[in-house]
Amino acid sequence: MENALVDALLAAGVAAQVLCVAGLVVARTVFDRLHYVAASSAVGPFCILAALLVREGFSSEGLEALAAVLVLFLANPLLVHATARAARRLDYHGVAALPEEKGG
Repeated sequence: MENALVDALLAAGVAAQVLCVAGLVVARTVFDRLHYVAASSAVGPFCILAALLVREGFSSEGLEALAAVLVLFLANPLLVHATARAARRLDYHGVAALPEEKGG
C-alpha cells in the first residue's frame, strides 16, 4: 500500500513538472512563460516531497527535503516578480503603466 502511494505521488509530481516544461516550450512570450515557471514550484515539488515523507518519514532526509521545498515555494514568487519587472523594463523601457493599461 505504501509503495503504491509513493509511486502515485511521484507520478503526479513528475507529470506536473512535465506539463510545466511543455507549457514553457509552447508559450510565446516571456510573460506567458513565467506562468509555467511559477507553477513548477507549487504542485510538482510538493507531490515529490509528500512521496519522500511517506517513504522516509520526518527523518533527516525528510526534513532537509521539506526545507528545500519550502525555500523554493517561498522564493519563487519573488524571483518570478523580479524577472517580470526586468522583462517589462527591457520590452517597454520602464515599469510604469502603459496608456492602454490605465483605467479611465
